[in-house]
Amino acid sequence: MSQRSPLSEVKKGHISTLLSKGKRSDGRNLDEMRPVSIIEGAIETAEGSARMKLGNTEVAVGIKMGVGEPFGDTPNKGVLTTNVELIPMAFEEFESGPPSPMAIELSRVVDRGIRESQMIDLEGLCIEPKKEVWVLYVDIYALDYDGNLFDASSIAAVAALKNTVVPAKRFGKGEDFQLPLRSMPISCTTVKIGDYLVLDPTLEEDEVSSARLTVATDENGDLRAMQKGGNGFFTYEEVKKAIQMSTEAGKAIREKL
Repeated sequence: MSQRSPLSEVKKGHISTLLSKGKRSDGRNLDEMRPVSIIEGAIETAEGSARMKLGNTEVAVGIKMGVGEPFGDTPNKGVLTTNVELIPMAFEEFESGPPSPMAIELSRVVDRGIRESQMIDLEGLCIEPKKEVWVLYVDIYALDYDGNLFDASSIAAVAALKNTVVPAKRFGKGEDFQLPLRSMPISCTTVKIGDYLVLDPTLEEDEVSSARLTVATDENGDLRAMQKGGNGFFTYEEVKKAIQMSTEAGKAIREKL
C-alpha cells in the first residue's frame, strides 16, 4: 500500500528468518489458513448476508436485488455487480471517497471468482428476455483489516449468496425463491516472501511480500480463476504449489459453509 521503508526491511528480515525455520509469527504452518468464523444472515434488511472473520480480518457482505434491463450481449441473463467499501474504521490508511485502486482490485477479484466458476445460474434470473432480469448487487464492507481481504471478501460473498432469497413477491414477480446456484467457489491467497510461499498472509506478511496469487477453485477441485498481484514473480513450480495449497485449504473452508 505504501513504499517499502527501512523498518519494513527489518520486519522482512525477521519474518524471513522465521520462515526459514518453517515458522510464522502467529504459530501457523506456511500452508495454514487463520481460523475462519462465518455468521450467515447477519443483516436482516438484505436479501442475503454474511459476516466473516479470517483471523483478525473481518468483513460484512450484504446482497440486494432489484429488477432491471439485461445487457445487450446477454439478453436472457441476470446482472451481477460487485462493490467493495474500504472504510477508515477498518484501517487507518483507508480513506472515504471514490474507490481506491485496492478496492477496485478487490471487487474485480471477488467478481471474477464468482463469475468464472458460474456459481450463480444467471439464466435463472431472467424475468423476460431482452426486457427484464434480476440485478444482483454484492456489497462488501471491510470492518477490520489485518491482511488478506481477498479471501475474507470472496468467502464472505459466497456465504452471503448461499443464503440469498430473490424478493420476487416484493416486486410483483411471483413468489420468492432461493437464489439459483451451481457451484461453491473458494478463493485462497498465497504470497511470496523471499523464496517462501505463505498462505493467507497477515498484514505484516502482506506488507513485506513481493507477489500475490489468489486462486479460486470449485468443489471438484477444478481451477476457476487466478489473479496475480505485486511487482514480484512466481516460477512455474511456485504457481503449481500455490494452486495445490489453495485447493487443499479451499476444501476445509467449504466444509464450514
